[in-house]
Amino acid sequence: MKTTSKEDVRSHCAVNYGVEIFGDRWSLLIIRDIVFAGKKTYGEFLKSEEGIATNVLASRLAFLEAQGILSKAPSPDDRRKDFYTLTEKGLDLIPIVLTIVLWSAKYDSKSYVRHSKGLVDRLSRSPSEVNEELKALVRHGGCIFPEMKE
Repeated sequence: MKTTSKEDVRSHCAVNYGVEIFGDRWSLLIIRDIVFAGKKTYGEFLKSEEGIATNVLASRLAFLEAQGILSKAPSPDDRRKDFYTLTEKGLDLIPIVLTIVLWSAKYDSKSYVRHSKGLVDRLSRSPSEVNEELKALVRHGGCIFPEMKE
C-alpha cells in the first residue's frame, strides 16, 4: 500500500493534508467505531451499519496503519485476528471527531447522539476536558458507548 508523503499530497494546504490523510468517509467511520463502540477487529468494523465493502475496509485499515493513525497487533486470545488501536497520532483526531458529533447533533434531528444530552452538553461546555478524558479512555481500551459494539 502506498503511503502519502509531503511529496504525494496535491497541495501543502493544512486542510488538504488532513483531508487526504483522514478525511474520507470510511477512515472517519473506522475511527468513530474505535472511539464510540470500542471495535478492534476487522470483523467488528465490517458489522457497522454503513455496510463497508470488505476490500474497502482492508484498504482503509492498511492505509490508516501506514499513516501511523492505527496500530495493528495480533489478538492475545486468537492469533488469527488482529486488533486495531489508535496511536497517539490517531488519538489526536478525537477532538475533530467530537466536533463533527456536535455539529451533527445540532443539524441532524435524527442523530442518536441527541439521546446523549449529557455528553453533548458537557462537550459544548468543556470540550478540551472531554477530549482529554476520552483520549485516556480510548488509550486504555475503553470507548464512549460499549453497547454499540455489536
